[in-house]
Amino acid sequence: MLIYLNGEFVPKERASVSVFDHGLLYGDGVFEGIRAYSGRVFRLAEHIRRLFDSAHAIRLAIPMSLDEMEEVVRASFRKNDIRDGYVRLVVTRGTGDLGLSPDKCPTPTIFCIADTIALYPSQYYDEGLSVITAATRRNAPDALNPRVKSLNYLNNILAIIEGQAAGAQEVIMLNQEGYVVECSGDNIFLVRGDALVTPPTHVGALAGITRDAVIDLARDIGVKTDERMFTLYDVYTADECFLTGTAAEVVPVVSADSRPIGDGKPGAMTGKLIEAFRELTRTTGSPVYTDVLHA
Repeated sequence: MLIYLNGEFVPKERASVSVFDHGLLYGDGVFEGIRAYSGRVFRLAEHIRRLFDSAHAIRLAIPMSLDEMEEVVRASFRKNDIRDGYVRLVVTRGTGDLGLSPDKCPTPTIFCIADTIALYPSQYYDEGLSVITAATRRNAPDALNPRVKSLNYLNNILAIIEGQAAGAQEVIMLNQEGYVVECSGDNIFLVRGDALVTPPTHVGALAGITRDAVIDLARDIGVKTDERMFTLYDVYTADECFLTGTAAEVVPVVSADSRPIGDGKPGAMTGKLIEAFRELTRTTGSPVYTDVLHA
């Protein structure tokens, strides 16, 4: 495996950062997880734009252009001969001292790891997930805005620890007012009748790339999608529920806090959107290899 690290590709055994890197010491940095399907990178431009937006929000200047960063992602897949896989693209504040000040970090650290990924076993896409509600609340947007995809994921990790202890595959996270915002690593959608609802990003949800793709797909097939706040009551009484994320893709939820959702099986609309999303990933994307045509 070859890892992109600060301008060159190195074997993973040599891919290391300083113990004084502020990404390691303080979670000071941003990242993206990006998928490739059949030699095409899915929504690459949107991912890179979000990376740069996250960096700008924390006053972290990335010393590359958007186009150059896109090529880093494509080259990472090529160097590792991966056509169906995942990259983790990370930009840290860089090496500094033991103080908090970002001014002591003159040069950001940039690395990109390409590998394969399967967040959930295939059975969960057929049978659905069981989730619980975490007691850990989502970070308040005025403290650390969850729209910044930062390296500080301890809030999410504490929530998933609760889920693992309860035997759940994922956890629902609430904001400080008690509204559903997202899961530990995925956006959440409900189906009620012939309409979809998902939390708006301003309440504390990440502006997910897959989330946005599913909203577009739903509207293309005439399904009304409403971005509004809702509570756990709405989850419990929904006809269907599913999660979206780059690693998760689109996965059904059939139980929340020991309450079956709908008839306790993946629903018809969820199934339609899973198939539509799979078709989208098969037919679109930024080509990695010369033998792959532009979509």
